[in-house]
Amino acid sequence: MRPSEPQFHAFSDDDAGVRGVIAIDSLALGPAAGGCRLWHYPDRAAAERDAALLARGMSYKNAMADLPFGGGKAVLMAPLGADRRAAFRAFGRAVEALNGRYVTAEDVGTTTADMRAVREETRHVAGLPHDPASACAGGDPSPWTALGVFHSMEVAVRHRLGAELAEVTVAVQGLGSVGRRLCGLLADAGARLIVADISEARVAEMAALHGALPCAPEQIHAADAHVYAPCALGGALTLDVVERLNAAVVCGAANNQLAEPKVDAALASRDVLYAPDYVVNSGGIINVAAEYLGESTLDVEHRVQAIAPRLDALFVRARTEGVAPGAMADRIAAQRIAQAQPVRARAAVPA
Repeated sequence: MRPSEPQFHAFSDDDAGVRGVIAIDSLALGPAAGGCRLWHYPDRAAAERDAALLARGMSYKNAMADLPFGGGKAVLMAPLGADRRAAFRAFGRAVEALNGRYVTAEDVGTTTADMRAVREETRHVAGLPHDPASACAGGDPSPWTALGVFHSMEVAVRHRLGAELAEVTVAVQGLGSVGRRLCGLLADAGARLIVADISEARVAEMAALHGALPCAPEQIHAADAHVYAPCALGGALTLDVVERLNAAVVCGAANNQLAEPKVDAALASRDVLYAPDYVVNSGGIINVAAEYLGESTLDVEHRVQAIAPRLDALFVRARTEGVAPGAMADRIAAQRIAQAQPVRARAAVPA
């Protein structure tokens, strides 16, 4: 069974200028897997709250993606010291101290180069720079995340609107690695784009490349679009935002999109179809898991292609049982974790 509360492992290294926390939410399906986020937190309590929410999301994400991993997350408190490599080596030592109970990778604010520094101290890391000539999985997971969200959006638009992406407008909030790649996929499919980001340069880039219309970040949720795609940080969907939402579909790459659980029901009451975030954005952790387990890029492709059919089945079951999609996904994931076989967890740790 999953623990009712996450286990926190705080760490700090004054010489390296780094402090943070690793949260382990569940080990039922295997070692806790989840990325390392670098962000500005006002204090350790705020860092722990974010880590706990993200780790819980990883438990559900890994369960729904049928991966042999539990859920965990690391957060580092910005700013780091002057030597970034030293900071991530110190983080690597914190990961190593957990003896394989936590597997890390990149996340918001961290890179494949950072993970290479972590690898100097521990083997329990993925998301390392990838050799394009190799058939082995690895490298930047963001293209896989974007691809899973793209195919999920195709399913959601068909379910709710009976349309194809070429017939709709998508409002994309957040133009980081995943958001920009998603825009490219959507543009290639013929979708019209409205975009928002705190970086004016990124907005200008999407306008130049894809003809995207710019929008202020605080107004993107109310844009005249069929689909709202949150691809920035979590908590974008509040009850107030739902009231002002124009889109009929919510499908994006951000983690923890719902500011509180009752937002799921509020979306359903307004006939807005919500694609549960940890179902649709699992492409990244699928790639990370395959790299850690020594699997191939083809294995990753097959698992990412399974995301959209999984979402399709979830929508059908949620409608049949009269349950909001987010609540249905939570129910399925929790059942899988509760029914986990311990032997599977042991098999996930490579020699």
